[in-house]
Amino acid sequence: MRRQHSSAIDPGDVVFLRVSEKLITARFIERGLTGLIFLAITIVPLVLRLTGVWSGYPAWLAWGLPAVVVLSIMWEMILIPRQVRAIGYAERDDDLLIRGGIMFHRVMVVPYGRMQYVDVTMGPLERMLGLSTIHLHTASPGTNAMLNGLPAAEAARLREQLSARGEAKLAGL
Repeated sequence: MRRQHSSAIDPGDVVFLRVSEKLITARFIERGLTGLIFLAITIVPLVLRLTGVWSGYPAWLAWGLPAVVVLSIMWEMILIPRQVRAIGYAERDDDLLIRGGIMFHRVMVVPYGRMQYVDVTMGPLERMLGLSTIHLHTASPGTNAMLNGLPAAEAARLREQLSARGEAKLAGL
C-alpha cells in the first residue's frame, strides 16, 4: 500500500493508505464496456441515415450523439486514474477514515463503536484482478461506508481488524 498526499480537510496527524492501482484497470473495463454499449445505441441512427433507411433523421444529431458519447468516454478515462489515486483509508484508535474525491474532497469518519457488521464482497471482475470491496454497516442507514479496490488479503485483514475493534468498543473495553 502506498501512502497518499493530504488534502486541506484531512486530519493533520493521519497518513492515508491508497487502494490498489488495479482498481484503475477494473474501472477502465467497467466504464469502457458501458461506454461501448451507449456508443452502439447512439450510432444506430447514424448507420440508418448513412445507408439511406432513415434519411429524414437530422445529420447533426446523427453525428452529434455518438461524438458526445465518445468525448464523455475519453473524459472519464482521463479522470479514472486520478479518482482512484484520491481514494484512501486510515485506521485510527477509535475510528476508520475513508477519503475520496478530486474536485469535491470528502473524508468520512466511521467510529468502530457504531459498526454493526462488515461485509467483504468480490465480484467476477474484482476476483479476476484480486480485489475486494469492504462495506461498513453502521447503526445509521445513511452512514454506511464502502471502500473498494482493496487487495483481497488486505480486505480480509481489515475485516477482522474492524470487527474486533467494533466488538471491543461495543463491549466498553
